[in-house]
Amino acid sequence: MDLGIKDRVAIVAASSKGLGKATALGLAKEGVKLTICARDRETLFKTADNIISETSVEVLPVVCDVSKTENINNVVKETINKYNKVDILINNAGGPPTGNFLDFSLEDWQKAIELNLFSTITFSNEVIPYMKENNWGRIVNITSYAVKQPVDGLMLSNTVRAGIIGLAKTLSNEFGPYNILVNNICPGRIFTDRITFLANDRAQKLGKSFDEVITDMGSDVPVGRIGKPEELANLAVFLSSERASYITGTTILVDGGLAKGLM
Repeated sequence: MDLGIKDRVAIVAASSKGLGKATALGLAKEGVKLTICARDRETLFKTADNIISETSVEVLPVVCDVSKTENINNVVKETINKYNKVDILINNAGGPPTGNFLDFSLEDWQKAIELNLFSTITFSNEVIPYMKENNWGRIVNITSYAVKQPVDGLMLSNTVRAGIIGLAKTLSNEFGPYNILVNNICPGRIFTDRITFLANDRAQKLGKSFDEVITDMGSDVPVGRIGKPEELANLAVFLSSERASYITGTTILVDGGLAKGLM
């Protein structure tokens, strides 16, 4: 299927590894020009070189901490300076610390909001005027299946990521007339650094080995395993494309059937 996005320009946040990297690579394979960003300069530039080597597309790496507004502003500025437009935004960020309600200070809450919710607000605020001017845009927010089914011990993520869903639905209504489509993807258990962290944390608390916990985490997924980053990236690329031209305001699970709710 021709997705119709060759030579479009995408910003992919937190894209030096994991879900962001897989999504950036998937877009590049469709001929999309990229800006990728992350905090670790060495890993980021290595990822850029890998994507260029594999796909021959243009890739602009920009060091960025998405919890800092000025860093996000710079990413968008550098993108416009290089490409003169931005068509696709993939909002993505690492998860906040694990824990229960009384484990966290107000400062912890503030940091979680800045990392997950406010980064999405800021990136969207920066790119929508350019998308509106061109009457075309795609915003895809990578969140968590916790927005559908809160997960024990993920108090910060359960709360803050849910705000992204309300934001996205409202943006989809406001900017649909400008052909700007906004959707959310909710990964379940997918093999990334986040899953590794959570598995190590759970192993320590339960007195189990890492491998035992990974096996356990896959066993209660209906498809019987933890997912691969590219399995989420495939959906992100589709939602960024011309072929998804009548899909907006949706929240889609990529979780192997893990969440048990109907909606």
